[in-house]
Amino acid sequence: MKMIKKIEQPEAKFDLYFMGYDSPKALSHGNGFSDREGLIELTHNYGTENDPDYKVTTGNAEPYKGFGHTCISVDNIQAACQRIEDAGYKFQKKLTDGRMRSIAFVLDPDGYWVEVIGQNPVDKTEGITTTDVGTYRMNHTMIRVKDHEKSLKFYQDVFGMTLFRTSENADAKFNLYFLGYPGEKGISTTSANGVNPTAEREGLLELTWNYGTEKDANFTYHNGNDQPQGFGHICVSVDDLDAACKRFEDLGVNWKKRLTDGRMKNVAFVLDPDNYWIEVIQNEKLKNRANW
Repeated sequence: MKMIKKIEQPEAKFDLYFMGYDSPKALSHGNGFSDREGLIELTHNYGTENDPDYKVTTGNAEPYKGFGHTCISVDNIQAACQRIEDAGYKFQKKLTDGRMRSIAFVLDPDGYWVEVIGQNPVDKTEGITTTDVGTYRMNHTMIRVKDHEKSLKFYQDVFGMTLFRTSENADAKFNLYFLGYPGEKGISTTSANGVNPTAEREGLLELTWNYGTEKDANFTYHNGNDQPQGFGHICVSVDDLDAACKRFEDLGVNWKKRLTDGRMKNVAFVLDPDNYWIEVIQNEKLKNRANW
């Protein structure tokens, strides 16, 4: 990845780093950070690197499960995983572990899980030893949801996303739902690897629903912003920020922060049915507002 944008906030003692793919082969090559489909925002609070006891909550361990992972799709998955292993990074799951031989999970320096999937058929890339990072995609972000019907309705009706793919895993008692915005390529209907027809896309949202959680009145997921902290939010950029927020208001959303709240007048935060935060910003290519 390349650092697409850095926003320094010394008065608040934190900096933001927006990371994405920007080679000529990348889907959003050359675009501003608010006009991209797939980015990862890293937030660094000053001084945490000097605290030996500081650690984040990754969202994958009880009792703080919620956020699951980000996902990168790659050209030749065996070669890509070997390159990562050769660089000294640890795996939560290697390709050869378990029953799912088409995905791997790498651990980043804070222990967050990064899924790796293939854009090409896994059996066709078995003997290939090279990988081109310029073809990689920031494919999706996964969060766990309590009630799939409520969450699907929210992300489709309120945020206008399209449900691209459903993966039902009845034996393991969970389903996966992949949502996003169609963009120029529209909806993928064919599958490169027989498993994932959306591997070539960027910026998707994966919802994981474990059967039965919706029936437990006391069940909740950790949103990453309550203590102990870790995952912060997903973000959607819109054509007209003021009009979008007016629409959200009319739809009766739960707000974490309206545009008029606090000192940051160029961002709003909406809460989804599980209290995950969704940041809303202006796509500066379509309309200048914040002029970051």
